Amino acid sequence: MMGGYRGLGYGYDMMDGAWGGLLTLLFGLLVIAGIVLLVLWAVRASSGQGSTGSATPPPASPGHDEALAIARKRLASGEITCEQYEEIARTLAGESPPPPAS
Repeated sequence: MMGGYRGLGYGYDMMDGAWGGLLTLLFGLLVIAGIVLLVLWAVRASSGQGSTGSATPPPASPGHDEALAIARKRLASGEITCEQYEEIARTLAGESPPPPAS
């Protein structure tokens, strides 16, 4: 009969003694840490806070396009000069105007 049967049949059971319990605990902690890291990665990826390193400016607001269209109409009708139009366009784009010529 098989009165002395232990696990794999070689008299060795991986879960015997303290090493088996320690390995089980370590494996469980690794699985939990992996799940936590996966959740953190998913949250960052969905919120757009990933470390892509790109510094793209925010898209222009609809008011910016409308203001530029008004400036174009004023330029076309002769109300403003080309220099004034360019200054308005630079201001709307967020650039500082050039220093005045001396």
